[in-house]
Parts: sequence; C-alpha cells; structure tokens
Amino acid sequence: MPRISLSVTLITHNEGANIVDCLKSVAFADEWVVVDSGSTDNTRELAESLGARVVRSDGWPGFGPQKNKALALATGDWVLSLDADERVSPELAARIQAVVAGQGGAALGFELSRLSRFCGQWMHHGDWYPDRVLRLFRRDSGRFTDDQVHERVVVDGPTARLQGHLLHETMPSLDDAIDKMNRYSRGRAIDKVRGGKRGGLGAALSHGVWAFLRSYVMRRGFLDGKLGFVLAMYIAEGTYYRYLKMGILSGQLGHSIEPS
Repeated sequence: MPRISLSVTLITHNEGANIVDCLKSVAFADEWVVVDSGSTDNTRELAESLGARVVRSDGWPGFGPQKNKALALATGDWVLSLDADERVSPELAARIQAVVAGQGGAALGFELSRLSRFCGQWMHHGDWYPDRVLRLFRRDSGRFTDDQVHERVVVDGPTARLQGHLLHETMPSLDDAIDKMNRYSRGRAIDKVRGGKRGGLGAALSHGVWAFLRSYVMRRGFLDGKLGFVLAMYIAEGTYYRYLKMGILSGQLGHSIEPS
C-alpha cells in the first residue's frame, strides 16, 4: 500500500460553494478527510467526486472537538488542516511539499500566513494580517484544543513558519459577517467563561474600544481604505458582544458552565 505522507483534513457544513476550490488547491496531497456535520447541500457529493473520504458526524461538539475527529481519521505522516473557505496558494503549496519531502528541518509544526478577503477586498493590514495560524504538523505530535471557536493546534515540539499565503475567502458580504459575529461571539464567550473569565458592560466597552484602536491605528488598518475602517469596527463590535455575553453567561448560568 502506498505510503501516506500528507493528509488534508476538513470539517464541513453546507460548503458546496467552497469545497471544490479548497480541495483543488491541495490536489498534491495523498489523502483528503472530510468530516461533515449534516450538510443539506451537495458538499459531500462534491468532496467525494474529488477523491475525498467523507465521514458523517452527528451533532456539533464545537470546532476544536470536530477537528480532532477529522485528525483521528487521518493516516498521513503530516496533516494539513483547512477550512472549506481556505485555499493554498501555489507558493505555499510548494513550501508544504518541501516540508513533507523532509526539507523542514527539526520543526514538527508550521505556521501559515493567512490572507483574508472581507466583503470582496483582500485585507493587508489591521488585526487580520498577517494572521498566522498553525495548520501543518506531524500527525503524532499535534492536536486541536477543545475550544468551541478559535481552536488552535498544540504541537509537542519545535515549530517554524512557512512563506506563502493561505487564502481565506471569508465573509463575502456584511450580512455574512454579522451572522458570523453573532455565532462566534457566543461560542468564544462560552470558552472564556469555562476558563474562569468574567465579562460585563465595563469590560465590553473597554475591550471594544481597545480592539478598534489596535486594529485601525496600531496595526494600520486605515491603509486598507474604507473597508479597513469597517473591519476595525466589526472587530470592535465582536469584542464588545463577546464580553457582554460573558457577563450574561456568568450571571445566568453560574456554575452550570464548568471548566473543561
């Protein structure tokens, strides 16, 4: 049986509009594992038509646990974890293949620089760039945290950084952005409260103002023009609602949310 050097893992739900471009950008991999949580569109059929192994998953445990499910199904020496709205650029693809071929040195995990498109525009400044995410790692040395959202890979060993962009086709419209903000702010609030953090109106206001200043001024989001301002406001508003929801969760649920 041929050796599996690189596995690509994805989790999906109604990603029919994204899955093809995502998988085509990593056609150089040896294995593609998709864990799908109840898609009602053609996500599964499209993924299977491109050679992916698709596994259905009941329920939704959160991003971290779901990605660990996909990781457990992978068999490659190396794992590249992607979201369906991400694409590997040609330069990054070449770097990844070099690592898999043994040219990555002693590192057991690699950070990728993610370049995101917001409402149709690539954002080269502010909080979103360079958005470094650790996504390529030795299968036996890494796993995802169990966070509901903003999960991350923890690698037991040295890490490094690869050149090239991971292209993120996120939030094509403001409606998409607002919907995502509502879902993610709640999930992140739950993670924070479980970790012993508390929020409230004061924390929501102060953190929201700081998030705007950091993104728009300190990280030069203003260089992205009008949408740089819109994105900084979006980040500030998401931060505000996250801390406000943390306060609500703490007051309403008390000890019903236990640290994991």
